[in-house]
Amino acid sequence: MTSPKPDRRAVSPTPRRRWSRYTSTFVDVPAGPDWTDRLRAAVGAVGGIALTGLLCGIMLGSGLTQPLLVAPMGASAVLLFAVPASPLAQPWSITGGNVLSAFVGITVARLVPEPTLAAALAVGLSIVTMTLLRCLHPPGGAVALATALGAGAGHYGFALVPVGLNCLMLVATGWLFHRFSGHSYPHRPPVQPGAHATRDPAPLDRAALAAGDVDAAVAAFGEALDVSPADLRYLFREAELHAVRREHGALAVADIMSRDVITVADDAPVAEARALLSDRGLLSVPVIDDRGRVVGVVTPLDLIRPGARVRDIAAAPLLAGPHTPVADLLRPLSEGRRHEVVVVGGDGRLHGMVTQTDLIAALAAAAA
Repeated sequence: MTSPKPDRRAVSPTPRRRWSRYTSTFVDVPAGPDWTDRLRAAVGAVGGIALTGLLCGIMLGSGLTQPLLVAPMGASAVLLFAVPASPLAQPWSITGGNVLSAFVGITVARLVPEPTLAAALAVGLSIVTMTLLRCLHPPGGAVALATALGAGAGHYGFALVPVGLNCLMLVATGWLFHRFSGHSYPHRPPVQPGAHATRDPAPLDRAALAAGDVDAAVAAFGEALDVSPADLRYLFREAELHAVRREHGALAVADIMSRDVITVADDAPVAEARALLSDRGLLSVPVIDDRGRVVGVVTPLDLIRPGARVRDIAAAPLLAGPHTPVADLLRPLSEGRRHEVVVVGGDGRLHGMVTQTDLIAALAAAAA
């Protein structure tokens, strides 16, 4: 019997992949947004620059037909609308970076008569100033260059009007735009709160990389990154969760759930739910309606709520389907707000229940 011929596609890259590896050395693909976000960013930049120019023109009396704009605002708009999570695009970076760079450029122009040397010094000193004052913003270098070469005619007022005014109007427009586009601006890293409103991080955060680990890795990398350490920690945690889903993706909720689940009717008296929890030593009981559909869950804490019937005190259940990957339960069951997931079918009828204990046992068995 002859051996099968090797698949050349498996041992050698396709021309497209070879081309991709070659060009990626020079033209990298930015991570993150899809084309919808990029088009949204373009629309935001159009509105941001237009409103900034028109508002500044109206405020300074130059009219609608003569918008008062400085050219580096275009670069600021790219950062503000395309990468609003970047530390370089935050309000203080845009405003402080551009205004301080303008002051630096004007000062250098007054002290250094030779234009080329003045331009070079202005850009270099603006970088130092922005870095020290934690407002690094690339368009600030363009502002410093322009003012060193005579923009504003050496008047310090130019740093405030139009540069400062442009920045304030652009940031205000960006803040309003991102309120409707669904982005967090000014950007705040996603934080999972502790289960009981304490200062302790959420369990997944405590189990993930510590802040010192990320800081040490960034320091060892040896290059400045356009992302905050807090965002890096969040991304690492999400990557770890994705890895768990990949490794345990074949394990479904139906494989580990309890099937013989004690329930209580939604129209039953509260005393019945109290007796079930006490007599059976249960931490929760699913609540079902007259059609057998899950409509809530009752825990010992729910018993202190006022109400005569179970439906009056039941809390909203955390639901999952039988085919839901077990790894998808890690976050909801580790946050501490729910200790169980009720498993239902497409018709809402009860199939089973998974508790935190079930999840721990399943992951321990999978890791063994």
